[in-house]
Amino acid sequence: MRALLCIVAASLLSTSVAIAETISGPEVTTASGKLHGVKEDGLAVFRGIPYALPPVGERRWQPPAPQTAWEGARDAIDFGPACLQPEPRSASIYAEKYPAMSEDCLTLNVWAPEDARNAPVFVWIHGGALTSGSSRVPMYDGAALAQSGLVVVSINYRLGMLGYFAHAALSAESPEGVSGNYGLLDQIAALQWVQRNISAFGGNPENVTIAGESAGALSVMYLMVAPAARELFHRAIAQSAYMVTAPALKEKVYGQPPMEEVGSWLMDKLGAKANDMAALRAMDAAELINASSKTGYFPFVAVDGKVVPRQLVESFDRGEQAPVPMIAGFNSGEIRSLRFLLPPAPADAKAYEASIRKGYGELADTFLQHYPATNMEESMLAATRDAMYGWTAERLVARQSALDVPAYLYYFDHSYTSADDSGLHGFHAMEIPYIFGTAERTPPRWPKVPEDEVNSSMSAAMLGYWSSFARSGVPRAEKHPEWPPFAAGESYMHFAETARADKHLLPGVFELHEKVVCLRRAGGEIAWNWNVGVIAPPLPGEVKDCP
Repeated sequence: MRALLCIVAASLLSTSVAIAETISGPEVTTASGKLHGVKEDGLAVFRGIPYALPPVGERRWQPPAPQTAWEGARDAIDFGPACLQPEPRSASIYAEKYPAMSEDCLTLNVWAPEDARNAPVFVWIHGGALTSGSSRVPMYDGAALAQSGLVVVSINYRLGMLGYFAHAALSAESPEGVSGNYGLLDQIAALQWVQRNISAFGGNPENVTIAGESAGALSVMYLMVAPAARELFHRAIAQSAYMVTAPALKEKVYGQPPMEEVGSWLMDKLGAKANDMAALRAMDAAELINASSKTGYFPFVAVDGKVVPRQLVESFDRGEQAPVPMIAGFNSGEIRSLRFLLPPAPADAKAYEASIRKGYGELADTFLQHYPATNMEESMLAATRDAMYGWTAERLVARQSALDVPAYLYYFDHSYTSADDSGLHGFHAMEIPYIFGTAERTPPRWPKVPEDEVNSSMSAAMLGYWSSFARSGVPRAEKHPEWPPFAAGESYMHFAETARADKHLLPGVFELHEKVVCLRRAGGEIAWNWNVGVIAPPLPGEVKDCP
């Protein structure tokens, strides 16, 4: 019903006329007022559009409030500030320097063909572990996708302590008795803004695809199960998603403390008085972000029974997720650029095998078959990758297929010399510039993508598949092979030197990790994704109880 009202509102409050051309540039009229953008390469581009009121002062740690109307025309030429986050590690290949960061950061950006009429809409949700990132990252520039006929939207959302802080005092303020998940609520508010306003840019509010990578893909999954997001989108793309154990808001689950308890712990670490939210809201936001990051606090979505009804695995098992067509996949070298996810290596092959036998019991022989001791480093990289990203991707497409909607699996194994020489073959997020057509706009320490036919062809293929999927729900790319749905014999698209369709990705690997998750879920005391390989605790229960 909420989505229906949004669509009705869009028809009443937004103009269905194409973007107007004025002396000062393209202009649109939204529900909140007029916006002046810029004309770039045949596109009308609008940046830094506020979709909610600034979450500052008393609105800190509150659900986003709809943006109020403004007088006259507002310039939408420059990106808004990135949401507050710790300074990036300079050695990271993902590190970006932003000209501005602020608590007042709930903005989005739109790239639209000047002649767009009822065009499909592609909404990008950036990654960054719910701690960092921004819609202004040059690699996320939406121009190439928009030139393929899409209206492209990229969004900011609250991060870290400002986006995912839960506490009993905050829950008491809420009519629903919950707290945390503010960053996820921001994403929902952005999608509601799309429903109200995107027709003014030539977009179709009834043809919206949400897409994201890493924490953006995690967000896509939570949007798929969030009741408030239902019917706000019609297709989903999850690149390197991770369906990991989530903490609950008020109770201990799977060995994780409740997020309200974590919030009390964090307040103590910050030297704040218990339950004194007024004092905490009065503290400088940048100081809060930096201080909280130094405590070891890890922001995450909380299962609160309202915004997030239950664990992702349970929601997808019950078929409660949005029944929308989906693309999901992962990269061959996910962990090569995320080595902090690896446990310490055992002293030798004998110690490695002993650890696996202790942790995996009856499944140890199967585990060692896929991840042998003969090459511990590669086995540890692959095991962590498969337990988090590979298992999640295949689970997503299998569960969507079970709802009788098309779902498409991919495996990104493409690379090039500078990445391989750095030990980063197929690394985490490596596919992004191919999809956006932004190989020349990667972060400073990113291995530079060669300007050659192989990489140009790969970008044309991936951009083509993604934009086709946003248009029709079927990924197609001119001069590239047909991408069959997963339901057609466990099919997938293999992006290596070229794109080719194949079947049965990594046979037996998904089944192994699904059994591990099944046993840990049944036991109820162990998180199912963070204890992989040599640090796995002994499996609870009987293997025969899990298919």
